[in-house]
Amino acid sequence: MFYNLLYPLADVFGPFNLFRYLTFRSIGAFLTALVLSFLIGGGLIRWLRSKQKQGQPIRDDGPASHLINKKGTPTMGGLLILITLTVATVLWADLTNRYIWIVLGVTLVFGAVGFWDDFLKVTKRNPKGVPGLLKLFLSVLVAASAAWQIAQSSPAPLRYMMALPFLKDVLWPLGVAGFMVFAILVMVGASNSVNLTDGLDGLAIGPVIMASAVFGLIAYVVGNTILTNYLYLHHIPRSGELAVLLAALVGAGLGFLWFNAPPAQVFMGDTGSLAIGGALGAVAVVTKHEIVLAIVGGLFVLETVSVIVQVLSYRWTGRRVFRMAPLHHHFEQKGWSEPTIVFRFWIIAAILAMAGLATLKLR
Repeated sequence: MFYNLLYPLADVFGPFNLFRYLTFRSIGAFLTALVLSFLIGGGLIRWLRSKQKQGQPIRDDGPASHLINKKGTPTMGGLLILITLTVATVLWADLTNRYIWIVLGVTLVFGAVGFWDDFLKVTKRNPKGVPGLLKLFLSVLVAASAAWQIAQSSPAPLRYMMALPFLKDVLWPLGVAGFMVFAILVMVGASNSVNLTDGLDGLAIGPVIMASAVFGLIAYVVGNTILTNYLYLHHIPRSGELAVLLAALVGAGLGFLWFNAPPAQVFMGDTGSLAIGGALGAVAVVTKHEIVLAIVGGLFVLETVSVIVQVLSYRWTGRRVFRMAPLHHHFEQKGWSEPTIVFRFWIIAAILAMAGLATLKLR
């Protein structure tokens, strides 16, 4: 909004020329989301607590300590992320940019699905919420619509292609159907992977902040002709504007972490985890860095794989590979303290984020 309203007046008032720069507007979006989180976070949490009374239902089959330590903690804290992210993005992004609306739309609609799930969990006092197949169907529907919009907004030569990291001149043609399926898998997979990781105080939001920062830089580079030529990347015109949205997500994530740090005052719930996972997936599809997302978000992949392995092993052999899935619960059952698991998983996420970032140069 500031860009659209103030930058055209730069000839009248020179300082308005600052709104031309993505870096300036990204910093503005980051600070806006962060400060707004501090301003409204406490009030929002008190409101959620007053409405939910008993807080988020805790799984009976989860770690026993959760029944004591996390009882009464409200959920739907993802609303704080969605509110601050949306306000900061609308204020600082170029509102004529189609990618902004596609990614923001995916984020908010995935968040709405998650909110419905959290609402049923709280009101029905049932940890299951929305039936899994229905939630999957809605997620696929949203991702399919976004995938089609992304394809139509992409440069024609790249429209239905998949770029491969480490290979500067290689594009893998997927065709219309192949691209749609692949893009849906990326967005829905990223959304559910973050959701599975969200099981301990601060565990999911830390890696999300790191991944958002990395993809903010990737979006900025991919949208810049000079940098793409230098790094042998595929140029996606106007995709750099997503750096503003991702900077806002970093700020919103840090603001949420202030209240989610152990012991958490609020859980993000599916309202937050489905939304921010979907946002990262959508950005990866826009920037043609879907495979890099699997590297940067490797912790989310690891958590998801642990669940798949556990389920398949139990069905086929009657034995469990892990003491409990997802993986963070396995280490809880082994006696690791919650902060130890969170900080060590953050370290792994930071290493993977740097590895993903390195793919920009290794061509």
